[in-house]
Amino acid sequence: MKEASMIAIEADPDDPDDFPISVAGVERALMGRRIRQLRQRLGMTQVYDVAHNIAKIEEHETGGRRLKLCVHRKGATRAFGPGHPAVPEKYRGLGQPVLIPGDMGTSSYLLLGTGQAEAETFGSACHGAGRVWSRTRALAETKRRNVAAELRAKGIMVMAASREVLNEEVPDAYKNVNEVVNVCHRAGIARKVARMRPLGVVKG
Repeated sequence: MKEASMIAIEADPDDPDDFPISVAGVERALMGRRIRQLRQRLGMTQVYDVAHNIAKIEEHETGGRRLKLCVHRKGATRAFGPGHPAVPEKYRGLGQPVLIPGDMGTSSYLLLGTGQAEAETFGSACHGAGRVWSRTRALAETKRRNVAAELRAKGIMVMAASREVLNEEVPDAYKNVNEVVNVCHRAGIARKVARMRPLGVVKG
C-alpha cells in the first residue's frame, strides 16, 4: 500500500453501520440504482441480491466459544443454514440462497446454505468456479479469437466495454463449475437446487 493509513480502518464492532466496506460497495450501490431503474422500465422484478468479497461482523462458535468476529469472505459468499436470523425471512426456512456463477459460456447454480457450513466454514461457500488462467494469460490465449462471436454462436448475447475486458473472462479461463458445485454439495456446505444457463453477458 502506498498510504499507511489505508492498511486498516477503525470500526466499532457493535455498530454495523460504522463498518466501512470499500469503494467497491459504493460502486455496487450506484450500479444497483441504475439497474433498478431499468427493471422498472422493463417490468422486471428482483428475485434475490447478495454480495461477495465482503467483510461482515457476525457471531460464530469457534473453540467452544461464541464470538463476535469480522468475517472477510474473499472468493466466498454467505451460506447460512435454515433458521439463521441473518437469512431473509422469505428464505429462512430453507437456508441462505447461494449463487455460484460459472463462466460466460457455461452454467451457474443456485444452492442453499446449510447448518454444516455454519459449523465448518463460518457459514461460507465459494462464489464462483475460480480461475485457471490469469487475466494476462487469457489475453494472450485469445489474441486471434473472437470471443464475442463464440458466445453468440451459443445463443448468448454479449455487451462489453472492450474486447480486452471480454477476453479476460473467456470461458477457458475458469474451472469446470459443475465439478466445483458438486464438491460443495458433497461436502455439505451448500446443497444444489437449480442449474441455469446464460442468456446474456454484460462486462464493464
